[in-house]
Amino acid sequence: MKRVVGIGAALVDLVVSVSEEWIVRQKKPKGGMSLVNWGEMGRILGNVENLVTIPGGSASNTMIGLSKLGGLTRFICKVGNDDLGDLYSQNLYCNGVESYIRKSATPTGQVLSAVTPDAQRTMYTYPGASAELLPTETSYVPFNNTNVVYLEGYLAHNPSMLLHCVQIAKNNGLEVVFDCGSFEVIQDCRFIVEKLIEDHDIDILIANEDEARALTNVEEDLACMEMTKMAKIAVVKLGKKGSIIGEKDNILRISAPDIEAIDTTGAGDLWATGFLYGYLNNWPLEKCGELASITASEVIQVMGSIIPEAGYERLIKVRDKIQASLK
Repeated sequence: MKRVVGIGAALVDLVVSVSEEWIVRQKKPKGGMSLVNWGEMGRILGNVENLVTIPGGSASNTMIGLSKLGGLTRFICKVGNDDLGDLYSQNLYCNGVESYIRKSATPTGQVLSAVTPDAQRTMYTYPGASAELLPTETSYVPFNNTNVVYLEGYLAHNPSMLLHCVQIAKNNGLEVVFDCGSFEVIQDCRFIVEKLIEDHDIDILIANEDEARALTNVEEDLACMEMTKMAKIAVVKLGKKGSIIGEKDNILRISAPDIEAIDTTGAGDLWATGFLYGYLNNWPLEKCGELASITASEVIQVMGSIIPEAGYERLIKVRDKIQASLK
C-alpha cells in the first residue's frame, strides 16, 4: 500500500455544547474558525463548562483515521513541552501513526469546538506551539518512501513552512493533497493558496461548500468544475447533501448516509480519511467518495473527532466489501 505523510497543526480539541446565544456573544462567525490569542482563549474558556478534551487537529485526525482503516501514515508537527504535548504524542503513537514531533516552550495549541443544537461546530483556535514549526526543523526523512503529502489549509498561516513542504514533495515526485480547512483560510491567505494553484502544485484540492465558494465565486457543481482547472482532482464536500468529485470533465455526485448528526466536529477530516484510503489503493473515484461519506457519517454520531472502535469495525467491513467488489 502507498504511504501518506500529513503536515498540520497539533491542536488539542476542547469540545463543548453551547447555545445559539452563546455563539452570538462571542462576535465571531458561526460555523467558521477564528484565530485567537492566549488571552482571548482564556476568556472564552472561562465562559464554558463540561469540556471534553480530545487530541485533534485537522491533518492529525485524518492520519489517525487512515491508520485505523489500515493505511500507512506519518505526521509532522510541533507541540509544547507540557502535559498536553505529551498527551498528543502518545495519542499518535497509540493509533499507529509514525510521528515526527518538535517541541517548544510555547504551550501546545488548543481549539475550542463549540457545538450548537443544530450540530454545527464553531471553532476558536489558539495555534500555540503548532504555529512555530520551521522549515529548518523539517528534513527530507519523513518524506522518504512516501507517495502522497497531505497538507491542511491552516498551514497557509505559516507560508514558509507550507511552501517548504510542497517543494520537498515536488522534488521527490510526490502527489500533494491540499484540504482548504476553512473559508477563513481562503479569505486571509488567498495569496499563498493562489500561488500553489498557479504553480500547479496541488494534485488533489479538497474544500467544503463555503471554501469552494470563496475559491471560485460559484456554487456546488460549477465550483467543482472550476476547481478541476486548479488541480487534477477536485472535491466539494456538501455535508448531509454528500459531496461532488471532479476530474477533468467528469463530475461525480456522491450521496451521504441519512444520519442525524450530533456533532460535525471532524466530519471533513474523516471524509478525507475515507477518500485517501481508496485513493491510495487505486480505487475508482466513486468508490473513494463512497467510503469517505460513510467514514464521515460515523464521526458525526459522536461528540468530538474520534470514531469509537465499534465504528471502525463497521468501517472495515465496508472497506472490505468495496475492495471485494473491485476484484
